[in-house]
Amino acid sequence: QGLLVESGGGSVQAGGSLRLSCKVSKEVYSPACLAWFRQVPGEEREKVASIEENFVMNYAESVKDRFTISQDPDEGIVYLQMNRLKPEDTAIYYCAADRQWSPARVCSWIIWGQGTQVTVSS
Repeated sequence: QGLLVESGGGSVQAGGSLRLSCKVSKEVYSPACLAWFRQVPGEEREKVASIEENFVMNYAESVKDRFTISQDPDEGIVYLQMNRLKPEDTAIYYCAADRQWSPARVCSWIIWGQGTQVTVSS
């Protein structure tokens, strides 16, 4: 298994909810510099939600007030709760992390999971 392993993707109708999980290996887990990205074939990868080096949580405008990033530090799991899903949320969702977090520098998203497909039908 990889250092980051996503799960929880699937198919849902518009307006529904999904919760993605990312199990982070103890080898690389830190309480900050954790993020979820998504990518549609032919488009650039987009950062959807993140816990930055200073623990500030950031969200893409397109998902604000619908998606929530959280974590379980004891289990080393990062979650992405996705509510009121829209067809345009359809993408492969990736978990990302920095190899070595430091509050003194900006996160570097250098460790990636394999991705999990989310499909939202209208």
